[in-house]
Amino acid sequence: MKKTLISIVCPVYNEEDMIQLFTSAVVPVLTQINQPYEILFINDGSDDKTLDELLKARQGYDNIRIISLSKNFGKEAALTAGLDHAKGDVIIPIDVDLQDPPDLIFEFIQHWEKGCDIVLAKRTDRSSDGYIKRVTAKWFYKLHNQISQIEIPDNVGDCRLITRKVLDAIKQLPENQRFMKGIFAWVGFKSAVVHYKRDYRKAGKTSFSGWRLWNFALDGITSFSTVPLRIWLYIGIIVALLSFVYGSFIIILTLFWGVKTPGFASLFTAVLFIGGIQLIGIGVLGEYIGRIYMESKRRPTYIIDKEH
Repeated sequence: MKKTLISIVCPVYNEEDMIQLFTSAVVPVLTQINQPYEILFINDGSDDKTLDELLKARQGYDNIRIISLSKNFGKEAALTAGLDHAKGDVIIPIDVDLQDPPDLIFEFIQHWEKGCDIVLAKRTDRSSDGYIKRVTAKWFYKLHNQISQIEIPDNVGDCRLITRKVLDAIKQLPENQRFMKGIFAWVGFKSAVVHYKRDYRKAGKTSFSGWRLWNFALDGITSFSTVPLRIWLYIGIIVALLSFVYGSFIIILTLFWGVKTPGFASLFTAVLFIGGIQLIGIGVLGEYIGRIYMESKRRPTYIIDKEH
């Protein structure tokens, strides 16, 4: 294989316990591949000793680069920063928690040598994740792929190989509110899949809470589908038709049998039902308007504080 620079892109946030473990695991793999490489860490505004550990690791390995963001912008923004500044011909985003084993890089390179521009890492066993997370992830992928024109491979995270050609295509997408799984899928190109068993986190704890994962799922759905808006159009039509039918029934009933005193409970229930439907519809509309509002500001996705 001709000499090719490999860029390992690692967004990190409060991962002081994982830096040394990660570098000691990934460097032997990259050394064995016998190609020039860089490990690009993006410190996403960590407030622990992550930066100190990164600087310590950099003293032992000349191939490490560090980009510190001015605050915590979130993983999608940090990953974007890493992709923007990666110098490699082949780019491999991977989490520092070692749940995605570095040995996958060997298989990534093999498929790339066969002509693939994207190589995905698909989890065949997610027993390391909690039950609720596994179930909700399954529902998310199924729902997203049903309502979106872009199909996201299920059980595939950010860990993958992409070529410089793919990265150049990704850089053409200008949105600030970024859902990287969808963006990776949207650009296309020839791809292959590597299957693996997801391991347990080696140290520390994840910064993704249930609430953050919920908001992440909403971002994914609203970024690549307008079906939720269209659903409320159909709901409005159905409710209007039912109201028309019921109104016609009341008119006929009044003409032939006279006016009966309506029940308070049924009226109260109907008002609450219609009001709830309206509020949910306004909420869905608000999600999209909010995205338009944030995009219209054209704020940068991230701000760099310092490069090491």
